[in-house]
Amino acid sequence: MTMFRLMVFLSVLLLSDNIVAQDSVLMTQLLQRMEQLQAKESSVFPKGMFPSYRMYALNKDRDKADVNNFFTGLIGFTLRDLRPSFNAYQQVIADRIVNNSLPVYPKFENRKGRNTYNFWPTDTPRIFPNGGWLNLFDKPQSLPDDLDDTVIMLLAQQAPDSVARKVHALMQAFTNNGVKSVKNTFKDYRNIGAYSTWFGKKMPVDFDVCVLANVLYFVQKYQLEWTAADSASLQLIEKVLSDKKHLTDAAYISPHYGKLPIILYHLSRLMTVKPIPGLEQYRTTLIAQTREVLTSTNDFMEQVILCTSLLRWGVQPPSIKVQQADSLRGLVEDGPFSFFIANMASMLPDPLKQWVSGTGVGKFYYDCDAYNNLLLLEYLVLKNTLSDLQVGE
Repeated sequence: MTMFRLMVFLSVLLLSDNIVAQDSVLMTQLLQRMEQLQAKESSVFPKGMFPSYRMYALNKDRDKADVNNFFTGLIGFTLRDLRPSFNAYQQVIADRIVNNSLPVYPKFENRKGRNTYNFWPTDTPRIFPNGGWLNLFDKPQSLPDDLDDTVIMLLAQQAPDSVARKVHALMQAFTNNGVKSVKNTFKDYRNIGAYSTWFGKKMPVDFDVCVLANVLYFVQKYQLEWTAADSASLQLIEKVLSDKKHLTDAAYISPHYGKLPIILYHLSRLMTVKPIPGLEQYRTTLIAQTREVLTSTNDFMEQVILCTSLLRWGVQPPSIKVQQADSLRGLVEDGPFSFFIANMASMLPDPLKQWVSGTGVGKFYYDCDAYNNLLLLEYLVLKNTLSDLQVGE
């Protein structure tokens, strides 16, 4: 190696070390902020929960506190995945956050003894907590448990393999199986025996590609034996990618998440567990699509999750200069980003589903400041991990 090349290499290495050090400080600050946001005493939110709020699509001037375990579960299982990349001090904070959230989960567990979970509390059935007149329907209209929350809660608690197998076996009865057929998706998809979003026998079959990605992530993470429903769910995702419906009809094929960046984020997370040949064939295309969306969005949190998606696919994205932002907390916590949507119209048959969804009636956008902080933390961890791998090469 010539002296010039050696100097360049050392300069890059020192610059890289400086960036990693800055990122480490920011990672600690993000963990501390998350712990600060975690409920300390039971009031509106149970102790240990991460507060989240919903905004009605037709009244965007008012947020209401929503007691759900969705974001707390996501934070719990993501922190467990990121923990090996934290330093000792960061691990202490992460462990404290995870442990403080554990008493919350039983409040959302099925009351008849099965290991499934609800979006809202099951100890006192309700829909749309603090919803005023909507709470008159708490008991008669309470939603059944759903597959999405169930796999997230099991992952957050590191449920035993035996429980995972039991729940997976239960899931096989809640598919597009001919006895109950999906009526609100594209005609070409109506014969695919994928999982429905809901465990409830009275609920219509409902497809959501992000929910399916989370279920298959759970199957892969626990190394469960694939079933016909798992294969059918993968088939549906592949069909969506082949038809490019995630680009043209994101809200239709994922009514509970609703946006292309969030769909890409879920697919990239599923593809990190271990390769799935049916999805690997789309890796190059997904990377190109993610890069294109990244150039067109001005939403800071969308940029974060798109960069995270690229990192999961082994691609170094453009830098997000978070340290130079005038108000990082403002970017993370005060923007318009919504990771999840409660969409009551998603259960309606077509063409009613498309019409009502377009009006915004029954659509609520959810926001959780702590989860937004976690998404930024995840990006920083993956960015530094990929940089370390490339330096090692």
